[in-house]
Amino acid sequence: MTGSHGPGLSRRALIGTGLGVGAAVLTTGGTATAADRPASAPRRASGFLAAAMDAYPEHGTIRLAQSYTDQAGLFSTAFTYDNALVILALLATGTAEGRSRATALGDALLYAQAHDPAHDDGRLRQAYNVGPYTFFDGSPQPDGFVRADGTVNVGSQFGFTGTAVGDMAWAGIALSTLAARTGRRRFLTGAVRIGEWIERVGRTDEPLGGYKFGVNGADEKLPFTSTEHNTDLVGLFGRLARLTGDKVWLERRARAAAFVREMWEPSGGFFYTGTNDGVTINRSPIPEDTQTWTHLALRSPAHSRSLDWAATELAVLDSAERPNSTVPQGQSYEGVTFSSASLSANEDAPIAPWQPKPDRNGVWFEGTAHLALALRCRRAPGDGTRARRLLASIERAQELLGGGQTLGGGAVPEGSGVVSASSPIDTGFGFGYYPYRHTGATAWYLLAATRVNPLSA
Repeated sequence: MTGSHGPGLSRRALIGTGLGVGAAVLTTGGTATAADRPASAPRRASGFLAAAMDAYPEHGTIRLAQSYTDQAGLFSTAFTYDNALVILALLATGTAEGRSRATALGDALLYAQAHDPAHDDGRLRQAYNVGPYTFFDGSPQPDGFVRADGTVNVGSQFGFTGTAVGDMAWAGIALSTLAARTGRRRFLTGAVRIGEWIERVGRTDEPLGGYKFGVNGADEKLPFTSTEHNTDLVGLFGRLARLTGDKVWLERRARAAAFVREMWEPSGGFFYTGTNDGVTINRSPIPEDTQTWTHLALRSPAHSRSLDWAATELAVLDSAERPNSTVPQGQSYEGVTFSSASLSANEDAPIAPWQPKPDRNGVWFEGTAHLALALRCRRAPGDGTRARRLLASIERAQELLGGGQTLGGGAVPEGSGVVSASSPIDTGFGFGYYPYRHTGATAWYLLAATRVNPLSA
């Protein structure tokens, strides 16, 4: 996302319990043992998600979780995607508090559907503001998530006003999961509204098929079709088919899945990122999430080699000796990076204006959690060992990276919350990830630690 030097864009900008390590790990700043980390690491991760929800108590109980710590320079931005993940992770903890907090976030998403300042068609925006701040140009943003007139506070300062199919799909997955877990009909109704919006806006009859990217802030349709987004739809439409009993969702799921399979490269054993025009496949860069999410959604043995591709071709090891690394001396972290382009980023140039220079070996912890979960779900020989190593790296990062950061001006307890990256990463898609504690990375860690597959129907 962005660094402390100024605003940037995400790739969506429009345009646990029970697993630790088997031996002590020695790093600068302390030690962790198998006896204490398995229970404490997920608990501290859950605590960070709660703190992100509660960062602005004076602005009411209808709220979303701030996505990044204040130091990221995104102020009180709450991404819809991140909040969907927080819902799923809180439910995965299996606690009464987790379920209560997930329900509150689900109700906030439903409130956003019903109180958008311009639309009443079931859409959610890319992001919202959830607390006050003063923008870089000196203009104040005094409101919380709900403005004085009752409308939701859309994240206009950074241009996060569009609606992406992928973000909507994740919100629908979260709401449908709440519906199944709580039995409360309102959550299924909200998820169905999301699915119907995607069908109306995203469906395309272009040669490669599938569902298009979504709309920008001016409500103009965008021409791209994303493998990631259609993978998300396999998960959402499958859940809606099961919960509603309406077979139309199975046809829609098959359409999304067909596009994903069109992106398969059999000679290399990986999935491409998508298409700009519905005709020509984009062959570079190759991202991590299209390799791991596809396995979680499709569970296809014929395509499971994509996990091996990600584990091998995107593998990184970050340490203080690396150019532009921000890892402290004596520490190192293993995992995967964002995409094939991240490995060849220009380490002599800033990722974007006002941003630092990238580290080619920076670990993307959200993606590392994707891979850990997918390996745990595949269960091929050696997958468990690889997953444990990846989770141990994430747990060390939670313990030792991102110290002194805040949410809404309040201190974040040390050792709680996973940073998005070990060092600055150039994704190859026009934005970067940085060492700031992140609800999305933390939520994916909890899903991997509890072995909960959010994309299964």
